[in-house]
Amino acid sequence: MSVVQEARRIVVKVGSSLVTNEGRGLDEAAIGEWARQLAALVRGQEGPPRELIMVSSGAVAEGMKRLGWKTRPKELHELQAAAAVGQMGLVQMYETKLRDHQVGSAQVLLTHADLADRERYLNARSTLLTLLRLGVVPVINENDTVVNDEIKFGDNDTLGALVANLVDADVLIILTDQPGLYTADPRSNPAAEFVHQARAGDPALETMAGGAGSSIGKGGMLTKILAAKRAAGSGTSTVIAWGREHNVLLRLCQGESIGTALLAPTQKLQARKQWMLDHLQLPGAVQVDAGAAAKLQTAGKSLLPIGMVAVSGEFSRGDVIAVRNPEGKEIARGLANYSSAEARLLCKHSSSEIAQVLGYSAEPEMLHRDNMVVLH
Repeated sequence: MSVVQEARRIVVKVGSSLVTNEGRGLDEAAIGEWARQLAALVRGQEGPPRELIMVSSGAVAEGMKRLGWKTRPKELHELQAAAAVGQMGLVQMYETKLRDHQVGSAQVLLTHADLADRERYLNARSTLLTLLRLGVVPVINENDTVVNDEIKFGDNDTLGALVANLVDADVLIILTDQPGLYTADPRSNPAAEFVHQARAGDPALETMAGGAGSSIGKGGMLTKILAAKRAAGSGTSTVIAWGREHNVLLRLCQGESIGTALLAPTQKLQARKQWMLDHLQLPGAVQVDAGAAAKLQTAGKSLLPIGMVAVSGEFSRGDVIAVRNPEGKEIARGLANYSSAEARLLCKHSSSEIAQVLGYSAEPEMLHRDNMVVLH
């Protein structure tokens, strides 16, 4: 079984040259084809229902066309203006095409700062997971209208990898204008061989992938190799394939070998757990009663506020904190959904009382089981 066939949560990234047909304007037919395939996968018409996120370039390119610009501007304020103009058409196109197949969509614009800040990271994650649970396809783009040189991702290949990490995706599919990765540039080297499968993060891949992207986009094959390496850090494998291949998403999900598969060396859950275990110093801890400790250790449950009896240290939402049993032994650790000050107020309260105690409710759990590792 291929990595895509067994995947249940998939991030699909498409580049500007595909979305805008090499800069000639939004390619309605191509976007319609991807939307049809996304809808079929979300609705379970081609096997088990899947959760899909679309990371789409194209706002700047579409804005350039609408503004009559032939080459990509270099001035930041002009790039931002083009993005603002083009984003209108881009999101409308996806919304229309997905709605044609009775699937909802949502626009999500992200900057690097959203994913670098712990609290905003968790907020973005919670929003995206809620949309997926509702059967909605989030359409994500970098917030080009407000980014500056310090916070921009640099290319949407990187954004696709970061989104895959954010939602614990099983696989990242990068649709491009090339069939995949070659050992050398096939346009200049007739001896170049196609790479069907490799290990993500293999240094040899970076020497194979050279050259910049088109005048429309910013990425080349190297950015896709680096994105696959980044995605593999949290256990997500990557497939690079030609975006105009007939039924490419459906066929990949049926197990067909298309494009280049770059496999993550570690499993998704293992990578996430290892990241939390690697924290040598934790800013704080919550102590739980015997009942909550048993549920965490034997039933794999989330930690609810009602099971907490004490809070130590000072921490913010998104920090990795320890969970201690009544004897003070660390039995788990994970990402806090509430700060230490809020956690102290929530001790021994049920989840239904969170809004009453705090004035708002971010999550029903103090630590969600997906963001927690139990120690044995």
